[in-house]
Amino acid sequence: MPRLLYASASPYSAKVRMAALYAGIAIEAVPVKTDDEPSLLIDANPLGKIPTLILDDGRAVYDSRAITQYLGRLSRNVLFPRNPEKRLDAEVLEALADGICDSALSMVYERRLRSEDKISEEWLEKQWSKITRGLDVFNANPPKLPARITVGQIALRATLGYLALRFPGKWEKGRSRLVRWAARFDEKFPQLKPAIPS
Repeated sequence: MPRLLYASASPYSAKVRMAALYAGIAIEAVPVKTDDEPSLLIDANPLGKIPTLILDDGRAVYDSRAITQYLGRLSRNVLFPRNPEKRLDAEVLEALADGICDSALSMVYERRLRSEDKISEEWLEKQWSKITRGLDVFNANPPKLPARITVGQIALRATLGYLALRFPGKWEKGRSRLVRWAARFDEKFPQLKPAIPS
């Protein structure tokens, strides 16, 4: 069985775990601490980043988008529509959700890794403006939640879970449609809820 090296708080790990659950692909989830640089992770991924999927033959797939593409092929396109236009929509949705996570993580690391006097408020504000612009796009037009979703909706739910974890009460202001969307997602796909960032 493939092993997924992950962290429970990581939105990218959450996206991959949710995608595997949705696609019905069995994986062994192995928690790792990237700061410790465990050999299991470093040997599989020289960047020492998560998520990293170690296949049965020992090959490693890393970067969450590469992993979701792999899971999509393995599941015969459960995660990505066959129609080229709809597939593009799913890929762009995933990219925007991931981009919001990139900015959110940048803010978290700015505060975590720098001393108080070295933290750049200008940098934090710039990243937050990227996050809010992305969220406002989603709030203005939340993705549909049909019976069959794509990796795009999954990525957005993982992103909102991460924001709720790291920026509770902040991202939701003025975005009631997006808050309701997340609640509806959880109602329709309760099997994915355990993988949301925690």
